[in-house]
Amino acid sequence: MSFLRRKRRLEVDVAALEKADREALSGFLRSSLNVDVVLSGGRISVESDVSSIEGLRRLVTKFVYHRNLNGLFWVGLGGGVVRVHRFERGKSVDRRRRGVVPPRVVTHGW
Repeated sequence: MSFLRRKRRLEVDVAALEKADREALSGFLRSSLNVDVVLSGGRISVESDVSSIEGLRRLVTKFVYHRNLNGLFWVGLGGGVVRVHRFERGKSVDRRRRGVVPPRVVTHGW
Protein backbone atom coordinates (compact mmCIF):
# COMPACT_ATOMS: atom_id res chain seq x y z
CA MET A 1 0.00 0.00 0.00
CA SER A 2 1.55 3.26 -1.02
CA PHE A 3 0.84 6.55 0.59
CA LEU A 4 0.37 9.61 -1.55
CA ARG A 5 2.50 12.48 -0.41
CA ARG A 6 1.37 15.97 -1.12
CA LYS A 7 3.99 18.27 -2.58
CA ARG A 8 5.00 21.10 -0.31
CA ARG A 9 5.44 24.58 -1.68
CA LEU A 10 8.57 26.16 -0.23
CA GLU A 11 9.31 29.84 -0.79
CA VAL A 12 12.56 31.77 -1.11
CA ASP A 13 12.44 35.57 -0.83
CA VAL A 14 15.17 36.90 -3.14
CA ALA A 15 14.13 40.55 -3.45
CA ALA A 16 17.59 41.68 -2.28
CA LEU A 17 19.38 39.88 -5.13
CA GLU A 18 19.88 41.27 -8.61
CA LYS A 19 17.93 39.79 -11.51
CA ALA A 20 20.86 37.78 -12.90
CA ASP A 21 21.54 36.26 -9.47
CA ARG A 22 17.85 35.41 -9.03
CA GLU A 23 17.82 33.52 -12.31
CA ALA A 24 21.08 31.76 -11.47
CA LEU A 25 19.70 30.73 -8.05
CA SER A 26 16.52 29.34 -9.58
CA GLY A 27 18.59 27.34 -12.09
CA PHE A 28 20.83 26.07 -9.28
CA LEU A 29 17.83 24.93 -7.22
CA ARG A 30 16.21 23.32 -10.27
CA SER A 31 19.34 21.32 -11.09
CA SER A 32 20.24 20.31 -7.56
CA LEU A 33 16.75 19.34 -6.35
CA ASN A 34 15.32 18.07 -9.68
CA VAL A 35 11.95 19.68 -8.93
CA ASP A 36 9.73 22.42 -10.37
CA VAL A 37 11.04 25.90 -9.55
CA VAL A 38 9.06 29.04 -10.42
CA LEU A 39 10.64 32.51 -10.33
CA SER A 40 8.10 35.31 -10.02
CA GLY A 41 9.20 38.79 -9.08
CA GLY A 42 11.19 38.68 -5.87
CA ARG A 43 10.17 35.15 -4.89
CA ILE A 44 11.15 31.65 -5.90
CA SER A 45 8.62 28.86 -5.33
CA VAL A 46 9.89 25.30 -5.00
CA GLU A 47 7.41 22.43 -5.17
CA SER A 48 8.93 19.39 -3.55
CA ASP A 49 7.84 16.39 -1.54
CA VAL A 50 11.24 15.54 -0.07
CA SER A 51 12.82 18.90 0.71
CA SER A 52 12.58 20.52 4.08
CA ILE A 53 12.81 24.25 4.71
CA GLU A 54 16.16 23.75 6.45
CA GLY A 55 17.56 21.82 3.50
CA LEU A 56 16.44 24.58 1.17
CA ARG A 57 18.15 27.17 3.40
CA ARG A 58 21.38 25.16 3.21
CA LEU A 59 21.20 25.07 -0.58
CA VAL A 60 20.59 28.83 -0.83
CA THR A 61 23.50 29.45 1.57
CA LYS A 62 25.69 27.19 -0.57
CA PHE A 63 24.76 29.24 -3.65
CA VAL A 64 25.57 32.51 -1.87
CA TYR A 65 29.00 31.24 -0.77
CA HIS A 66 29.88 29.71 -4.13
CA ARG A 67 29.01 32.95 -5.94
CA ASN A 68 31.20 34.84 -3.42
CA LEU A 69 28.25 36.95 -2.30
CA ASN A 70 28.71 36.20 1.40
CA GLY A 71 30.18 39.66 2.05
CA LEU A 72 26.98 41.28 0.79
CA PHE A 73 24.18 38.88 1.71
CA TRP A 74 23.16 36.47 4.47
CA VAL A 75 20.49 33.78 4.46
CA GLY A 76 17.94 33.26 7.21
CA LEU A 77 14.56 31.71 7.97
CA GLY A 78 11.53 33.80 8.75
CA GLY A 79 7.92 32.67 8.92
CA GLY A 80 8.48 29.46 6.98
CA VAL A 81 10.22 31.34 4.15
CA VAL A 82 13.93 31.33 3.33
CA ARG A 83 15.02 34.97 3.05
CA VAL A 84 18.14 36.44 1.48
CA HIS A 85 19.03 39.61 3.39
CA ARG A 86 21.50 42.33 2.47
CA PHE A 87 23.99 43.44 5.09
CA GLU A 88 23.49 47.03 6.22
CA ARG A 89 26.98 48.09 5.20
CA GLY A 90 28.01 45.43 2.71
CA LYS A 91 31.15 45.66 0.64
CA SER A 92 30.89 47.74 -2.46
CA VAL A 93 30.28 45.71 -5.60
CA ASP A 94 32.43 48.18 -7.53
CA ARG A 95 35.99 47.07 -6.83
CA ARG A 96 37.86 49.84 -8.62
CA ARG A 97 40.58 51.66 -6.79
CA ARG A 98 39.68 55.11 -5.60
CA GLY A 99 43.16 56.51 -5.95
CA VAL A 100 46.73 55.53 -6.67
CA VAL A 101 48.43 53.84 -3.75
CA PRO A 102 51.97 55.18 -3.25
CA PRO A 103 54.69 52.52 -3.22
CA ARG A 104 56.11 51.60 0.15
CA VAL A 105 59.71 52.47 0.74
CA VAL A 106 61.63 50.11 2.97
CA THR A 107 64.10 51.83 5.27
CA HIS A 108 66.64 49.84 7.19
CA GLY A 109 67.96 51.02 10.52
CA TRP A 110 71.42 49.48 10.18
